[in-house]
Amino acid sequence: MKSVKISLELAQRVKEFVNITQDYPYEILLKSGRYVVDAKSILGIFSLDLSQPIIVEAYSDDCDDLMEQLKKFQA
Repeated sequence: MKSVKISLELAQRVKEFVNITQDYPYEILLKSGRYVVDAKSILGIFSLDLSQPIIVEAYSDDCDDLMEQLKKFQA
């Protein structure tokens, strides 16, 4: 598992983030406070407080390519 802190304050960034995560077969979660949602679910993401940084957790040993794509979202 690897994790990174990101910021998704704009709806366009959420859409772009979901498009990236949907390309990966492994589980990817977003954590904000005590809430955890599927990172591939746009509705789940919009249920979070997007004004605060969010933690992405990717459950794969081989997710370096995903982490590289998420650099533009880092908080």
